[in-house]
Amino acid sequence: MAGLDDSSVYTSLDKSGMGAQIRGLPKQCRQAWDKASKLVLPSSYSDVDKVVILGMGGSAIGGDLLRGLTAPLSRPLVLVHRDYDLPAWVDDRTLVIGASYSGNTEETISGFTQALKKGCKKLVISTGGRLTELARENNVPVFVIEHAAPPRAALGYSLLPLLAIMQRLGFTGAEAADVDGMIRALETLGASWQEDSPAERNQAKMLASRLHGRIAVIYGAGILTDVARRWKTQINENSKQWAFFETLPELDHNAVLGYRYPAGTADRIYVLFLRCQALQPRTLIRYKVTGELLDQSGIPHQYIDSQGGNDLKHVMSLVLLGDWVSYYLAMLNAIDPSPVPQIDLLKKRLAEER
Repeated sequence: MAGLDDSSVYTSLDKSGMGAQIRGLPKQCRQAWDKASKLVLPSSYSDVDKVVILGMGGSAIGGDLLRGLTAPLSRPLVLVHRDYDLPAWVDDRTLVIGASYSGNTEETISGFTQALKKGCKKLVISTGGRLTELARENNVPVFVIEHAAPPRAALGYSLLPLLAIMQRLGFTGAEAADVDGMIRALETLGASWQEDSPAERNQAKMLASRLHGRIAVIYGAGILTDVARRWKTQINENSKQWAFFETLPELDHNAVLGYRYPAGTADRIYVLFLRCQALQPRTLIRYKVTGELLDQSGIPHQYIDSQGGNDLKHVMSLVLLGDWVSYYLAMLNAIDPSPVPQIDLLKKRLAEER
């Protein structure tokens, strides 16, 4: 734990500046929102009842979070599609958004190429690459990301343009005041979680210490379902360690029966419940009872409450906390959080087999 208060840990391990990327999330969100608010879209795009976001990995997480935040809306239905083939039901009242940070994600390019042959509305969010070329060749609007980072560290450009698009198309969504309040909250919270904040009062450092050497299992529900997904993927990619996520109330119908075996599980697992008071009251009761069941099996766990008074603040406060936790776990694992050599190898091998 003391090591996380030693500044030399970060200079020696974080060679690519992931800590600076996490610190910069509030500023990134503001820049992305301001730019996306000026995006011009055809008026016909407001006549959609479905939004399909094509994306993988860090490029798709913004769509996941959008889906949770827009669930109460009467329309549109938001879906995130992680695969090669476009869903057959895509029609002229569907907006297909190809989201790829690099613009070269093969699954996203495949789905978007199929979308070009349909009468659906289309949009691209990317830094460039083949996806952007396809969009411009076919007169499809492009939101250009102007931020240099690994895709998972560009969440502001993954989520905020989507929120702005929902607003510009006339759907109820985040207003400028909501976004500004969220950004201010992140600035305040981030200061208490960054590297120079001492471990004894730094929630992110304390959580990383508890997860160190264990398999993290993240529980979420409602608007926090895909925040739990984000924690899982950030721990995988930044910390380079096993992590899983599950969703309430579904896990109460199966996962709770698996707490006892195999023997020794309690020594290797740590469960985190991501929680906010905006969740369904019956689900909050399930949080409590599920924790009691974990106690019976001797499995350590902890409740992590969100900060803020609206859904956007609830979501983004926990996202930022999870990013910091994954960063400190990387430090405890004595590894640079930025490189992803296994993913690079997969892409290389797939290119060779094309």
